[in-house]
Amino acid sequence: MPYISYTTQRPRAFSQPYALPGDTVIPKPGFHILNRESKSNVRVALDPAPAQASWNLSARDSTWNAKSTRAYLSTLSRASKVATVVEIDAATGVVKRLAVDSSKTFVELGNPVDPTPNYVTEDAETLFWSERDGWGHLYRYGADGQLKNRITEGPWQVGTIVAVDEKLKRVWFTGRGREGDGFLYHAQLYSANFDGSGFQKLTTEDADHRITVSPNGRYLVDTYSRIETPSVTVLRDAATGRVIRTLEKADVSQLATLGFKGAKVFTVKARDGVTDIYGVMYLPSNLDTARRYPIISNIYPGPQVGSVGSWGYKAGGEPQALAELGFVVVQIDHMGTPLRSKAFHDSYYGNFTDNGVPDHVAAIKQLASRHGFIDIDRVGIFGHSGGGFASTDAILRYPDFFKVAVAGAGNHDNRSYNIYWAEKYQGLLRRDTLRRSDNFDSQSNAAMAANLRGRLLLMHGDMDDNVHPAMTIQVVDALIKANRTFDLIIAPNRPHSLNEPYFVRRRWDYFVQHLLGATPPDNYLIVRPADAGGGDGNSPDEAEDEGAEPPRLP
Repeated sequence: MPYISYTTQRPRAFSQPYALPGDTVIPKPGFHILNRESKSNVRVALDPAPAQASWNLSARDSTWNAKSTRAYLSTLSRASKVATVVEIDAATGVVKRLAVDSSKTFVELGNPVDPTPNYVTEDAETLFWSERDGWGHLYRYGADGQLKNRITEGPWQVGTIVAVDEKLKRVWFTGRGREGDGFLYHAQLYSANFDGSGFQKLTTEDADHRITVSPNGRYLVDTYSRIETPSVTVLRDAATGRVIRTLEKADVSQLATLGFKGAKVFTVKARDGVTDIYGVMYLPSNLDTARRYPIISNIYPGPQVGSVGSWGYKAGGEPQALAELGFVVVQIDHMGTPLRSKAFHDSYYGNFTDNGVPDHVAAIKQLASRHGFIDIDRVGIFGHSGGGFASTDAILRYPDFFKVAVAGAGNHDNRSYNIYWAEKYQGLLRRDTLRRSDNFDSQSNAAMAANLRGRLLLMHGDMDDNVHPAMTIQVVDALIKANRTFDLIIAPNRPHSLNEPYFVRRRWDYFVQHLLGATPPDNYLIVRPADAGGGDGNSPDEAEDEGAEPPRLP
């Protein structure tokens, strides 16, 4: 994939290997074990294959057993149809299969928002996460690779393995939606014996729990919160879950003095009128219910994560800042996002054209019927990466509903995106030579360019080595051919992330001008507030260095 930097007097060309859907010549990584002392190299006896390993290349936090004689890997086939946990003999490179899972759609190695939960004991028993019965649960495999028993079951979702006591043969793990009397997305802590007996719930607060285990395994540090409730950190007894003491409570008094009230969780029906879906609403702190406010959806379609992200405490961020300018802002975990059933997650597999947008339309209509201060005739949408793809799709597919869209670094045609993500959720590319099309054809935003009636701002970094800028340029080309008016920002020498204040400000300006109907401040400079380090946020370096690069997913 080629890239050109234009900011020097003589433009510079770069390139990187990048496999696309349908490619036959693709990277095929293999594995080696290197011994630093003997300087030996043992080739692992796994045939090189695409998507050979999971993102973190490991079936456990450490890829080694205690004596460093065996290593463990989780592997994935192309399009993520088959997942396997293997044991590797460090001396010979010989591989033994310990557990395997497969699906007609795609296999996950765990809930995508949680760490990979699979665990291999010193006796080579594998505690394996699988959605084979439609829900994410733990299964126990023996050293011979045969299933011994399932550890958990029922219409709920295991999150991640938190700790394992191999002597007691007991495992601690998070889960969601088991009891039905708490919020579906809040992770709770449980423990059970390897054979499934002795099941115990260790947390009681209806909140999202994040757990750290003490080195001796006797204690748990639990930080829990809700979207609207700041975090509390407690010390628990690992065996019983009993709270020994409260360690810390988040102090949000400075937010309160600013009038900050926090986001509100809501429930609506999905497009089918039956399925409950959940979202978060951000309101201006000076909300006047006698006024009517434009509404903006901040979308991330997934499927690997949802629009909301964490269901723990939200201290503001861009959605709240945007709301303070005079908008209602929502994030919605639509059908097709994780943390619920396999069927819910699979809902638009092979149909990227969906993007969850029908659920956003349905949700906004319901919210407008409940709240008279929402103006259903002024609806906007924005997102980055997959959210840029979805927001452009929304304004082109629903031109009568969405009036303004801002799309950052969108993967507008996933035939130009990497095989590891695009083939996983859309399937292997299948060409129809008679119709001169393929199964990715319908999801191309460029093909819908003539539908544009509202205002669309496209942004992309020209050094984006994750979502190639060609995808935005292809949409630009189609919009020009369709004689449609749009706006474009090409960010020179920028990678995938566009979190610098300039691009945030241009996004806000666009909604203020075209959705609110107001004139934004001319060339307003967003700066960071003073911090403990003494910076005042006014230097160019401070203004431009805006956070770490996010994970390289669309």
